[in-house]
Amino acid sequence: MINDQSAGIERLLEIMRRLRDPDTGCPWDIEQDFDSIAPYTIEEAYEVADAIQRQDWPELEGELGDLLLQTVYHTAMGEEAGHFSFQSVVQNISDKMVARHPHVFGDESRNKSAEQQTADWEAIKAQERAGKAQKGALDGVAIGLPALLRAYKLQKRAARVGFDWPETTQVLDKIKEEAAELVEAQNELTPDEIEEEFGDLMFVMANLGRHLSLDPEAALRRANAKFTKRFEGVEAKLAERGKTAAESDLAEMDALWDAVKEEERAQT
Repeated sequence: MINDQSAGIERLLEIMRRLRDPDTGCPWDIEQDFDSIAPYTIEEAYEVADAIQRQDWPELEGELGDLLLQTVYHTAMGEEAGHFSFQSVVQNISDKMVARHPHVFGDESRNKSAEQQTADWEAIKAQERAGKAQKGALDGVAIGLPALLRAYKLQKRAARVGFDWPETTQVLDKIKEEAAELVEAQNELTPDEIEEEFGDLMFVMANLGRHLSLDPEAALRRANAKFTKRFEGVEAKLAERGKTAAESDLAEMDALWDAVKEEERAQT
């Protein structure tokens, strides 16, 4: 099966079993556990998102395979420990999708607005959390999420039970307040306290994104991509002058940055 390219998912599962075989497998793969593989899982998920953002479909195909391998890896370790198997994971998510879509797989009407669909989805998820003895509004928001994304999800959960500013202007006022406290903290507080104030500001910024119906994680990824493109433009212009960024200074690079921005505007 290892060399049978038509064997599909069963081939991949067998490859993982062989890699993890304690007698004949790969030493590195044998040593891994859930904790050591988890960072790779997160990284692969972000590489999938990156390929989508760049609309690089051949790259996306490869990245989706890498992400699938992470699921296979975790389920192989789960099966070895007697926790679960690949098939039980597949059954679990299949059952969940059927249960969460009664308007498709059940007898409920499909004639609902997007808002009603979302409300129904959240109601079903709330029932699932209750079945898991998750009583608090914030229960189930994964601790291992990227901090900015977790902040967004925590605030979204809190808003469902009414703990939220009703107006966006109140969020903006809070940002001004937190920013002022951070400025004051530079000279008056310890490094740990400064970090706390900075975290407060970041937390409120995530809330502003939610109030504007924006995903702060996606917005920051977009800003990162824009910065990368513009700085590479600066480096290209420096190269035309026979220089590197390290051989330049802030004034020159800032002027070139403005030139790159002007060229972007001219192209739109």
